[in-house]
Amino acid sequence: MTEVKIIGTGKYAVGEHQQFVDRKGRKVRVIRGISEPVPVGEAYAFFNCKASKAEIERELPTIRGLAQTSNNLEIYLMEGRVSLRVNEDSELGQIADEAKKANIRYAMQANCPNLTNRQTADELSGILNQTYQSPLFGEREEFNGTILYKENGRYISRD
Repeated sequence: MTEVKIIGTGKYAVGEHQQFVDRKGRKVRVIRGISEPVPVGEAYAFFNCKASKAEIERELPTIRGLAQTSNNLEIYLMEGRVSLRVNEDSELGQIADEAKKANIRYAMQANCPNLTNRQTADELSGILNQTYQSPLFGEREEFNGTILYKENGRYISRD
């Protein structure tokens, strides 16, 4: 029996096959009890940090609380481009390759139901800002990273 990958949590938890891109190019989810597909904002961050992936994951709940992000914000932390959906999105693949060439260690994908891509990027910005203020970064350690979101079919840097 094949295992169904679940995306999201709570009432937004669905099987991977229940999330798709609609005719307008928006990521949406089909959720039981809601008649219309729910739009899902999506943003990506690429950043460096000396801490291990496990250390960052342990610190994320505290960081989320301090950043006061939406409870529906889904964060996926990856070391490198391992789990990015680069096969589905060649522009994202190019961006991930450039990050790898620049020795950027981490990628973070954020999704949030009922938010736009820009609003999701804003939520992700709060996470990264708070991460930089956390014990994960040394006192004189510089932050090196960027946040991207898709608008009108192209990725835009949220600077």
